[in-house]
Amino acid sequence: MSGKRLRALARNFAQPEARILFAMGFGCGLPFLLVGPTLSIWLRESGMSLGAIGLVAYTGLFYVFKFLWAPLLDRWQAPGLAHLGRRRGWLLAAQLLLMAGLGGLALLGLDTAAMTVFVVLLAITAFAGATQDTVVDAYRIEIAPLDQQGTLAATYSLGYRIGLIVGGAGALYVAEFWGWRVAYLTMALLLLPALLATVMAREPAATEPLRREPLLAFMIGPFVAFFRRFGWVLALALLAFVGLYKLPDQMLGVLAGPFYLDTGFSKADIANVSKLYGVWIGIAGGFVGAFAVSAWGHYRSLLVAAVAVALSNLLFILMAFHPGELWAFVLTISGDNFSQGFAGVVLVAFMSGLTNRSFTATQYALLSALANLPGKLIGGVSGFIVEAWGYVGFFSFSAVSILPTLLLLAWLHRRSKSGVLAS
Repeated sequence: MSGKRLRALARNFAQPEARILFAMGFGCGLPFLLVGPTLSIWLRESGMSLGAIGLVAYTGLFYVFKFLWAPLLDRWQAPGLAHLGRRRGWLLAAQLLLMAGLGGLALLGLDTAAMTVFVVLLAITAFAGATQDTVVDAYRIEIAPLDQQGTLAATYSLGYRIGLIVGGAGALYVAEFWGWRVAYLTMALLLLPALLATVMAREPAATEPLRREPLLAFMIGPFVAFFRRFGWVLALALLAFVGLYKLPDQMLGVLAGPFYLDTGFSKADIANVSKLYGVWIGIAGGFVGAFAVSAWGHYRSLLVAAVAVALSNLLFILMAFHPGELWAFVLTISGDNFSQGFAGVVLVAFMSGLTNRSFTATQYALLSALANLPGKLIGGVSGFIVEAWGYVGFFSFSAVSILPTLLLLAWLHRRSKSGVLAS
């Protein structure tokens, strides 16, 4: 990388928007584990079966289907918060609902008699978290030009992964000493810095949608625009590629916590290695990913990241053969989290380039939803797969699931006329 490119990259990291995206990323990362892997540990400790844990994890599908209500976020302003602007208004509303949801989970607790209410409240919390993610993604794309999206994705990822540390290791530490209710109440209060960043941020000068257009036409418009831009064949191939790209990573998510427990590690061990050390490794991978996009372009970065994520899943097999051995745990988390961090930033930068800023929230929500959908669907039944095949069979399956993605990437590189994978 040339000195000129390095200086431009450094300027991008120093801009005020990068600091705002760091705080917003923290707010997005904090609740993600609390409605997923961290919650699964709480459920497992309460005596819930792996199959039931997988079914409860379907509440995380709000993160997948967020594109369904994203057009409303593009079209209207948040009631009572119009003075903040369209993006910041919806963001503040989502953050307030998210804090209330986490606080409600803490107060309710895992009482068997109130499990239905707990799951409904969990779904509301996941909805609020997914809405926050949708608005932050739109804000990031609209606040800066395309050539700065890689660095903004990296600073967002840094904040996001620190949020993961707090929502993962932090929650486990608090739960270990003071219980799960105190842990979730603490996490709700720790969203305040992200809320403050929303109030202090400047509203992006985004293209205003046509408000007089009928609602149904407005909701369909972003999808029609995407297919017009790329053509049906290339558009479908791009959507399929995005949908399959994170499959090896996503299908592991919900059972990672139970796997660590079943291989003989305590909550403190999981917090130290997976939720603390591992997140910093993921942060390093994210910054390497930002440099890779700047130096190599999208195609080579996506290729390296996809192969790395698939190979890192094989490390879980090594860990399964060495239960309770710390070196295997550390090695597995090192490879898995670094490759995830690298691949995450690369994919975000790539998807940002596919987005039409007239429909930022909707189109990016669709792309990010597709990036999670296949893995979430398989993840919901992953407990039953493990019970049938064992952990080794499941991890082997997750690794080879990258093959269709690699074939699509090669085809897109050869056939794309839009320039999205020209480099």
